[in-house]
Amino acid sequence: MQPTAHRALSVSALNRQVKSLLEHSFLSIQVIGEISNLARPSSGHWYFTLKDSKAQVRCAMFRNSNQRTGFVPREGDEVLVTARVSLYEGRGDYQLICERMEKSGLGQLQQAFDALKAKLDKEGLFDSTRKRPLPPHPRHLGVVTSPSGAAIHDILTVLKRRFPGLPVTLYPTAVQGQEAAGQIVAAIDLANRHAQCDVLIVGRGGGSLEDLWPFNEEIVARAIAASAIPIVSAVGHEVDISISDLVADQRAATPSAAAELLSPDRHALLLRLNQLRRRLESRIGWQLERKRHQLQGARQRLRHPGERVREHMQALDRLELRLQRATQRLLEQRRNRLTELNARLQRVTPARRLEQYRHQLQQLQPLLSRLMQRHLERNRLRLAQQSGKLQSVSPLATLERGYSILLNPAGQAVSSAEQVSPGERLEARLHRGRLTCTVDSIEPGE
Repeated sequence: MQPTAHRALSVSALNRQVKSLLEHSFLSIQVIGEISNLARPSSGHWYFTLKDSKAQVRCAMFRNSNQRTGFVPREGDEVLVTARVSLYEGRGDYQLICERMEKSGLGQLQQAFDALKAKLDKEGLFDSTRKRPLPPHPRHLGVVTSPSGAAIHDILTVLKRRFPGLPVTLYPTAVQGQEAAGQIVAAIDLANRHAQCDVLIVGRGGGSLEDLWPFNEEIVARAIAASAIPIVSAVGHEVDISISDLVADQRAATPSAAAELLSPDRHALLLRLNQLRRRLESRIGWQLERKRHQLQGARQRLRHPGERVREHMQALDRLELRLQRATQRLLEQRRNRLTELNARLQRVTPARRLEQYRHQLQQLQPLLSRLMQRHLERNRLRLAQQSGKLQSVSPLATLERGYSILLNPAGQAVSSAEQVSPGERLEARLHRGRLTCTVDSIEPGE
């Protein structure tokens, strides 16, 4: 029995090995379940049980992880946790060490929201450059929302207080549920086909992310972007941001805020109208008084037309005399200028210059003949000198004195007996003519 006891594991060793095995087999998993037995001690850690209809598992979420959750879970909440499988060695219970927690269903919706947001942003649907300005004073307001919801009631209440004369057309639609997105798109399309409104409010009151989800659908976003009518998106409460808010030409925090944004304040308009009326009356009175003074001044300055005609006739006569004198002075100046230019032209006439050049040419021709004759004499003398020098070194002069040049068959000059062989034929070039010779014998010399 003693050897068997040595091979047995202690409970601590067993739990340690099982813990290591679990932690290495399940690195990170996601588990969905309902929270029960939630405990939140002063350390800030959370301890709870995650269960479904058939089983349960203990869980622990330490403070450094649960601080990033963004909400405090309650008993009965269904959540999605990302965790590591581990073992609590003290009790031998396996447990989940949770690293992240989110409400079940909301995580998938948030992922879908983020994916669609990134896609539409990449396409430029959120760009401020494509958003159209809202009309400063709408002539007709369209509202796309539920006819029984709080949104239409809030909008009409604000309009009744601020500007009850603004016409409103309701395009009814569901604002939550699976059919809502298609109905919202159809309502926006109907408003564009009617072309009756110059601005639309699309929205609903507050709710959960699932309730507001139709306004995060891609078809609704594209319908808002394609609308020819400017759209104000008013979805949920002030903290709620939907895809529709990002695509719309303007976002309002609530439906009431959208009505405030689009409706002018009648009290402010009446006050402004009274101010403008008073300014207009004051301006008209000032203009009338000014024109009255101008009329009196014109009456005092008014004279008989005949007197004005005579003054103009005298002025015309003075101008005529001034024109005549100016014309005479101008003609005299031009005549003097013409005389001066004619005299200058006579001094530089081409005929005179040609006569000067002809006289110079006659004087230069004898000089040119003498220079050419002298140049020819010098060249003839130089030619005779060069010819004598050339004749003194010419081989032909040597031949003339009785010498000859021997050439081998290749036409090369023979200067040594060693360059030929007996019987070889040579050519002897004389002063006059050539001789063909045959070598009979060779006598080498020093």
